[in-house]
Amino acid sequence: MNKKIKFTKIDFILIILILLFVTFFIWKANEELAYKWDWKSIPQFFYQINNGKFNLNILSIGLITTIKLSIWSILLATLFGSVFGLMKTSSRLYFKLLSSSYVSFFRNTPPIVLIFIFYFFVADQIMSAMDIEGFINQLNPQLIKIMEILFAKTENFSSFIAAILTLGLYEGAYISEIIRSGIESIDKGQLDAALALGLNKFYQIRYIIFPQSLKLILPPLGGQFISTIKDSAIVSVIAIPELTFQGMELMASTYMTFEVWITVTIIYFIICYSCSILFKNLENRYNNY
Repeated sequence: MNKKIKFTKIDFILIILILLFVTFFIWKANEELAYKWDWKSIPQFFYQINNGKFNLNILSIGLITTIKLSIWSILLATLFGSVFGLMKTSSRLYFKLLSSSYVSFFRNTPPIVLIFIFYFFVADQIMSAMDIEGFINQLNPQLIKIMEILFAKTENFSSFIAAILTLGLYEGAYISEIIRSGIESIDKGQLDAALALGLNKFYQIRYIIFPQSLKLILPPLGGQFISTIKDSAIVSVIAIPELTFQGMELMASTYMTFEVWITVTIIYFIICYSCSILFKNLENRYNNY
């Protein structure tokens, strides 16, 4: 059963301090900076209605791009993390060295450096040499529309793929360690018993390792997925029109600094907090089995 949340004196003190800080911030912006708040203009940056037709605007487009980028990056990171996590637990030295090299490189390299490497070498050189955009333009218009819905517009496709690869490989290095620790938490006697029963590696993972390790890896895995969503903001440096990039563009054109960044912060908070609740419910449901 879930424990009831009880507020203590410290909780009330923290709430009061936060409210005081917010009040002080607003007062400072009004009095010292003579800042003119314009919250009523924010909704128009989410949607517009032209001639009775509903159209998404800059912030909504950025939010959708962030969601697509995060989903593909999480899927790719899970794939890389699972593969290299299994390799790290292998008895073969080659697999262990390969996995260790991958994890060490990506965990000890700043993600912004990786973004530039993949953008200038993968997107700008390799994908340009393969003429990916030209190939996409020759496809059926319906296929092009589907690709734009799932990924990005043709002119941003190469940089979008580079961003997915970067985030997938970077976050995958952390997921790899989560998977490895989950596998190594299984008692060796159970694996020996599985071998004695004639179960091969696939069935060991499916029936013994995965069900037991999932309970241990689910909390840190959920945290890593949320981290991927937040880390997606870094791809704004290569002009992918995700939420942070759209926020910068909007701020530069309207000078509504506080309104724009407070709105962007709230959007990120809602996304990440919703994901944390989802993973908490999954964790509770799995623990009840």
